[in-house]
Amino acid sequence: MTAAAHAAAANPGFSPRIFSGIQPSGGLHLGNYLGALKRFSEKQDEGIETVYCLVDLHAITVWQDPARLRQQTREAAAGFIASGIDPTRSILFNQSQVSGHAELAWVLNCVARMGWMSRMTQWKDKAGKNAEAASLGLFAYPSLMAADILLYHATMVPVGEDQKQHVELTRDIAAKFNHDFGVSFFPAPEPVIEGAATRVMSLRDGTKKMSKSDPSDASRINLTDSPDAIASKIRKAKTDAEPMPDHIAALKDRPEAKNLVNIYAALAGKTAAEVVHQYAGKGFGEFKPALVDLAVATLGPISGEMARLMADPAEIDRILGAGAERADAIAAPILAKTLDIVGMVRSR
Repeated sequence: MTAAAHAAAANPGFSPRIFSGIQPSGGLHLGNYLGALKRFSEKQDEGIETVYCLVDLHAITVWQDPARLRQQTREAAAGFIASGIDPTRSILFNQSQVSGHAELAWVLNCVARMGWMSRMTQWKDKAGKNAEAASLGLFAYPSLMAADILLYHATMVPVGEDQKQHVELTRDIAAKFNHDFGVSFFPAPEPVIEGAATRVMSLRDGTKKMSKSDPSDASRINLTDSPDAIASKIRKAKTDAEPMPDHIAALKDRPEAKNLVNIYAALAGKTAAEVVHQYAGKGFGEFKPALVDLAVATLGPISGEMARLMADPAEIDRILGAGAERADAIAAPILAKTLDIVGMVRSR
């Protein structure tokens, strides 16, 4: 059963709708492209309404320089568009322009339980030993994420493996709301985890996820990198001395090799097993140049288009504003009905 069919079966009476988002709190990189943007673009061809959001309210759960946040939000929007998200086919906007996200988050804060939040893996990872110094927003992050999804009655949420727990929490919050108020108002959204590289790892350490917060720029390929920079980073990417095996299972204990194979597979639209078979017995001295050619051919046009878009920030703002109007047209009646269900008096 496809993800769409599974979501439809789980949510009879709800129109299929995809929602997903990315924080604009740092430069987009290859992991964002393969794990999210490429898939977001492909979803536009499935005949399902797609809503994509730059979640700037999530970004401020840790302190952000205001001018830099504005710049990064526009850059992220440029990255979405350059990666194939068509703002006339999808709804593309930044979260803070639709006030319903924050309003619904408060309602869901009153439905969700403290114990649920404290068990979130990302809360533990981000707060660490300084939990009492972390912002309340960081603790409540999953409730805002639930609001992002449920505000549009989304039935499918394309995410990476690390966000699956948050979508599962969204399902729990939706179910508790429906139970508490005796309604069948919110759907149970399905996490959609697809592709050969849903979790792209660091080029310097194959056991760690590729991240914009890594202090080493050599650990990631940024979508703004030049072709020369992309080539240099792949050539210097950590591997091992062993040749490519003849079956995928042999990469189990070779994280750096496995990561490069997964990246090649995702860029080429192949399975990792097909890539291993293609390069079986060959060394990484031969594999890396092929990966360089593929990465530059795929990512070079994206970085060029991002630069073109960033030269006209007013047009990016116009696109985000138009997207926010379309998003609010869906969100406003859902929020109004939510407030009615919980007993709020409203004169309009």
